[in-house]
Amino acid sequence: MENGTSQPARENRLCRFVDSVRRFFCATAVIALALGAAPAVGAEATVRVGMFPNITHAQALVAANMTREGKGWFETRLGTPTKIEWNVYNAGPSAMEAFFTKAIDLTYVGPSPALNAHARSNGKEVRVVSGSMFGGEALAVRNGTIATPQDLRGKTIATPQLGNTQDIECRAWLIGHGIKATLVGGDARVIPTANPDILQLFLQGKLDAAWTVEPWVTRLMNEGGAAILYSDPHALTTILTARSGFISENPETARKFVEAHRELTAWILANPEEARIRVRNELSAITRREISQALVDEAWTRLSPGTELSIEPFEKFLAKARKVGFLRAKIDLSNLLWLP
Repeated sequence: MENGTSQPARENRLCRFVDSVRRFFCATAVIALALGAAPAVGAEATVRVGMFPNITHAQALVAANMTREGKGWFETRLGTPTKIEWNVYNAGPSAMEAFFTKAIDLTYVGPSPALNAHARSNGKEVRVVSGSMFGGEALAVRNGTIATPQDLRGKTIATPQLGNTQDIECRAWLIGHGIKATLVGGDARVIPTANPDILQLFLQGKLDAAWTVEPWVTRLMNEGGAAILYSDPHALTTILTARSGFISENPETARKFVEAHRELTAWILANPEEARIRVRNELSAITRREISQALVDEAWTRLSPGTELSIEPFEKFLAKARKVGFLRAKIDLSNLLWLP
């Protein structure tokens, strides 16, 4: 006996203490697991979407404008509290680079950059999830001096970016008319140039033509006196794409986004006047200059929103990319489309 307490009594109290500590930690672990499994109150997911300041990206412009006003189209249709983060690019190759660095989850883009990114990633990174816009691009030329394809020999032609949809279209079209296009030399020069710079260089007489998209086609006509030498109103100009990783990690969010995109396209077709106003307002906000409503309204006559999607246009784009030497490897398109 020590301090009036027997050895068995002390051992009994120790056992009870150890048992109490064990029960406490077990209960704490259960609570921690429960809290970890439950989403935090007010938690908000973020979906990052790419877009260009072109009228051919009308769905993105309309939705971004609604986001700006706190009346987000996609935000209210994804099922959980979601923030849409809009990221602006000049042309498709830049947006596809953002895919590779996982800086964005989806983007509105042209078919050619999507195909190129699909090839670069061996079919692992890019999925085309919907059509978006048809038409809205054209070859605008200096009026009075260029009236036929052959008049482009010895001339300088601008496209928005090397390897973007209009760049590939332009080079393939020139080759189809027997005109070899290169950066230097050749029968004609095709110079990748950012859209805002295209207009200024055309006004300065440093460009003879440009294969570009709206509203730049209309601005070249109205401000530079250009004329349209060629356009295809049925050409697939803009598509909606998603990173395959985003789809695999968030299949339900991806599905709802695509459905919301289709609903938005239907809304634009049913409400063209409000859609044009929102396009104009968002373009003005992005470019920080007032865009004329008349400019948007005129450009709108040359494009058609639509969500139709099939593999055929991509097979044609692939053939054109091979014709101009931009893509040479064999490319499997079997998993390019994701149609939820």
